[in-house]
This record gives sequence, structure tokens and C-alpha cells, in this order.
Amino acid sequence: MTDPNLRSVISERRQLINLAYRLLGSLAEAEDVVQETYARWYALSERQRQDVAAPGAWLTTVAGRICLDLLGSARARRERYVGEWIPEPVPDRSEWLGGPAPCDPADQVTLDESISMAFLVVLDSMTPAERVAFVLHDVFRYSFAEVADIVGRTPAACRQLAFCARRRIRTSQGPSSTQRAEVVRDFKRAWETRDIETLINLLDPQATATADSGGLAPAFRHPITGGEQIARAWIEIAALGPEVTLLERTVNGQPGLVAQLADTIVSVYAFDIADGRITRLWAIRNPEKLRPWKAG
Repeated sequence: MTDPNLRSVISERRQLINLAYRLLGSLAEAEDVVQETYARWYALSERQRQDVAAPGAWLTTVAGRICLDLLGSARARRERYVGEWIPEPVPDRSEWLGGPAPCDPADQVTLDESISMAFLVVLDSMTPAERVAFVLHDVFRYSFAEVADIVGRTPAACRQLAFCARRRIRTSQGPSSTQRAEVVRDFKRAWETRDIETLINLLDPQATATADSGGLAPAFRHPITGGEQIARAWIEIAALGPEVTLLERTVNGQPGLVAQLADTIVSVYAFDIADGRITRLWAIRNPEKLRPWKAG
């Protein structure tokens, strides 16, 4: 029999993927969570589904609990991961969600900031409960009573979890998107022309660069610290690696770069920028994390 809530249930898919991606840092896992959430919805009897007053809230609760369980086992999975683990990069929202961006510019800003690579890396340093409480309350504006129902703790405990998580998040205003794009563009040009002096000037002296290949592609295994050291490593990559085409693309809501070899995206680069200089650089090389990216 037809589900009378079908339209409202299906319309929650975007919200569920947004939530699960921020919690897990993996689009592939987020998609699995959404499928499992819908499977549990349709495992209910027709009467049980009719008794659900707010299907969207039910779906969010189930997805949040699934994510919480996955986060609990993530540490063990990371210990088996080859090299450094970086959250899976996503292209422009209209590409990875398959639809237009939110109409409200305020919503767009909030969503973009909460999927930046720097933001996700900080989230990854939190405990599972902190991460779920913070994302649900501070990003998706759920009340602490609602968060408590998902996390399985009291509202007061969830408030404290979110407070602890919030202290880890930088609150200072970063450069505008235009300023970020200019720095990334200058980095691209200097890298293409192997201008090491310009690269050094674009990198903060204390900058760090981290690569993620999962053992499935060539990459440096440990983070590189120091602007000059990073610049020299990138010049070496240009000299010894295959000839790639660098493209300016939106990476997790921020200006970034992708490296294209023939018709395949082989690397995605995300940046954190402060005071006109690159402070952190993330190079994602694991082909399993580049599935959403299309060449061209």
C-alpha cells in the first residue's frame, strides 16, 4: 500500500545526507546511513508509520543514532588505515547533492562553513557524543531536548557536550571567498611555473600539509611542517609526477584545486588561509574518496 508520508519522507534525503556527511566526514558512508535509515522506516508496519507524528524528526533521530554508532567504531578503522586520514572532499553543493543550492543566502553561508575541510578536521578530533551534539545543535539548530533523545543523554549533558565542542572551533572571521580564491589562484600559478619563491611567500612559515592516499596512490605518508619544506615538496611533485591539469574548483564550500590526469580527477586540494597565507593544505589522493568528482 502507498505510504501517505512518501513525499515528506523522500524530501528529507538532502537533510539526512547533509547531517550524516558532517558527522562522518564521508559522503559514501553518509549515503549508506541514509539508505539504512529509509530501510528502517519501511521495516515499520503501515500502522507504525501512521503513528509517527513527524516523519522528518523520526528519520533524523534514526540517522543520528546510526552515525553515533559508526563514530564509535571509527577509531579502530582509522588504526588500520594506511597513512593519514582526511575527511572525504566534496565538490560544489549542486554537484554532490544533485540539486540547486539553498535559496536563502544565510543558509548557504551556514552550510558552506560547516563543510569546510578545516571545520571537518576539527570535528574529527571530538568525541562521538561531542560531535553529534554540536552538529545537531549548532549547525542544524535542534534543541538540546531533541539532541538528548538522539544521543541518549540528558539535555544538560548535551549542552555541556556542545559547549566543549564549541571551544575547539575557531570563532575568528576568516578571509572572504574572493580573498581565498586569489591566494589559491596564486598558488596554482606558482606551482605550475615551479616558482618556489612565490610558493614560499604564499605559505605560512608554520604551515602544515597532509596527504591522504589510503595506500592506494603515491603520497607522502606523514604531514609536512614548514612553508619552505612544503614548497620544496610541491616543486618535487611537479618535477617527478605525471603532467596534470590543475583546475580551480570549489572544495567543501571553499576555493580549492583539483588535479586532472586525462579524464580522471587524481587529487583534490583543500586550503585553510589566514592573513593572506596558506596555513594548512590537505591533499586527498585516495581514489575511493574522489568518486563524486568529475573531470572537466
